[in-house]
Amino acid sequence: MLRIAIFMLIRDRAKYAMLVCGLTFCALLMSQQSSVFCGLMMWCTATIRNIGAPVWVMDRAVEQVNEVTAMREIEVNRVRSVPGVDWAVRLYWGLTQTRLEDGSFQQIQLTGLDTATLVGRPAVMKEGRIEDLRLPNAVIVDQVAREKFAKKGLKLHLGTTFEINDKEARVVGICETARSFFGQPYVYTTYDRALEYVPFVRKRLSFILVQPQAGISPAECASRISKLPGLRAVEAEQFKWDTIWWYIKNTGIPISFGTVVLLGIIVGVAISGQTFYLFIHENLRYLAALKAMGVTMPTLAKMVFLQAFVVGAVGYGMGVGLAALFGNLVIKKGQPPFFMPWQILAFTGGVIIFICCLSALFGLRKIARLEPAVVFK
Repeated sequence: MLRIAIFMLIRDRAKYAMLVCGLTFCALLMSQQSSVFCGLMMWCTATIRNIGAPVWVMDRAVEQVNEVTAMREIEVNRVRSVPGVDWAVRLYWGLTQTRLEDGSFQQIQLTGLDTATLVGRPAVMKEGRIEDLRLPNAVIVDQVAREKFAKKGLKLHLGTTFEINDKEARVVGICETARSFFGQPYVYTTYDRALEYVPFVRKRLSFILVQPQAGISPAECASRISKLPGLRAVEAEQFKWDTIWWYIKNTGIPISFGTVVLLGIIVGVAISGQTFYLFIHENLRYLAALKAMGVTMPTLAKMVFLQAFVVGAVGYGMGVGLAALFGNLVIKKGQPPFFMPWQILAFTGGVIIFICCLSALFGLRKIARLEPAVVFK
């Protein structure tokens, strides 16, 4: 009987294609838009992932990594005095501008690493050595800087110079970093030199990076540091989620992407549900004949659910496959952001199963009311 169900499904090629297209479009829309949203949230946490410190200490008013309130220099010594802290170093992070020879400018994310240890250094160096960062006026730029500066007519390579606030910066290395939400390049230098590049203000310490002692968990270490007045310490993973939730609560990004995903679900239900109902309606006399021959309702239900799930599996596979193909293409270009964790695949699969079950139930409702005698009319 199940073979008959499959034969009935693929025999009407037009409706079969329409069912598959509807579910494919639904799966594509949900998985692609959800992946772009997740990619955008990953961009928001790029600074945390690029630095890679286990515990971050900041002013108590700071809510996320891209919104900094500077602290006093003395705070680093207070943090070092906390039991359980192995080491603590300073980090400068802020947006500033570079000026090129032709007078044009480019905004950058200036990152000042601890001069002695270079903690927070980029993980991947494509050219040059990280140790050269201690040379006079040395900076290391990422791959985004190469793209941005090239559009302004300056090809960055080792030895290239440009200005940051009227002070010379000389490229001694090219690194690979995660792209950020702002889309501006990361430019690394030492902490002391970063303070020379930016205008003077009374407080300029952005973050303190902390390594807990052996046997002390990052969460426990962060809890102890947070008891210091005016300071807030969180482990890196928690800081990522704090940043993501800040963007979810304070921007229109989730509503924008959520609306598109919801439309995908509605379109999937509308197209697939209606088409599957028409498919059942047009095959009523065959189903009535089967009923007249003694086929029970549970067997007919199995046939209908099999048809629905076959269409759902094909549509899900094609939709998710197209979304993955899109992601593969854009990841090579670096934008738009794209990140497809397994939760998106599970969510999309769950919605497709829901649509299939709903469509099958509507069809079964029609079959349950069917009189076998209709086949003789």
